[in-house]
Amino acid sequence: MKIVAQIREPIEQEMELFEEKFRSSMSSKVALFNRITYYIVNRKGKQMRPMFVFLTAKLLNKGEVVERTYTGASIIELIHTASLVHDDVVDDSNKRRGFFSINALWKNKIAVLVGDFLFSKGLLTALENKDYDLLEIISKSVQAMSEGELLQIEKARRLDITEEVYYDIIRQKTARLIASCCSMGAASVKPDSPEVEIFRRFGELCGMAFQIKDDLFDYGSDRIGKPTGIDIKEQKMTLPLIYALNNSSKDKKRWLINSIKNHNKNKKRVKEVIAYVKEKGGLDYAVTKMLEFKDEALSLLDYYEDSEYKEALILMVNYVVERKK
Repeated sequence: MKIVAQIREPIEQEMELFEEKFRSSMSSKVALFNRITYYIVNRKGKQMRPMFVFLTAKLLNKGEVVERTYTGASIIELIHTASLVHDDVVDDSNKRRGFFSINALWKNKIAVLVGDFLFSKGLLTALENKDYDLLEIISKSVQAMSEGELLQIEKARRLDITEEVYYDIIRQKTARLIASCCSMGAASVKPDSPEVEIFRRFGELCGMAFQIKDDLFDYGSDRIGKPTGIDIKEQKMTLPLIYALNNSSKDKKRWLINSIKNHNKNKKRVKEVIAYVKEKGGLDYAVTKMLEFKDEALSLLDYYEDSEYKEALILMVNYVVERKK
């Protein structure tokens, strides 16, 4: 059985019902919106984020979920989908998961409006059910995601990212939403309990490991695949590169910064940067840090009794760092 199917198995029924509820939550009186949201629903990914919501809730509530759990999962998926639609506009990207992006098919103006519509739907889903605690969790997450993106843009201009600033960026940009999934799952069944914060931290650690894994793909999958160098072309300061910069002579540091600032479209130069980062141990360092975040996340599950839901969460955390794409 494929790993994602294994993770999903203990929550299969909940995920099927969630997909129905999610579809209906995206409905609009405007035919164009419905045509676009139908396209979005039919090219869904692995749905890791709602899976985090349901697994956390079932772990904490003896295998049971409540209506609030479905609300939480829908809010998360609506906000996540909205952020992807907006990201494709910002990045001028024409493809998403092998399919044409919304902006490629319907142009930027419509894509921005669809993203806004999905954001508002996510917030309204919480308000309609008077789940104000869930609304607070997701609103803080959206704020952090926006700040993380802007911090990354600001730092890319000057290339002065330290390791700590890098962690701040990925904590806000990526980890915060996964943290919201887990705290949302906990809050749906155990509102105002210590578990809401424990699982927020668990999700955050998973998200940190997830983003570092993504950064590593830029240097070739499993360190043997074909490197892409996309992050370097976009002047994104990732952990392997930051480590190499911090452990270089002044001359090499100057060469690296000049390469990223002024030669990031030069394929030969990008290959040289990738080779140098590998040689300096940047990838090994990033792998070590990724595994530290993973191990800390898993240690938080030690306090809960064994169950198929705990087992699935352990599988999920390991999958985050072992996935091939």
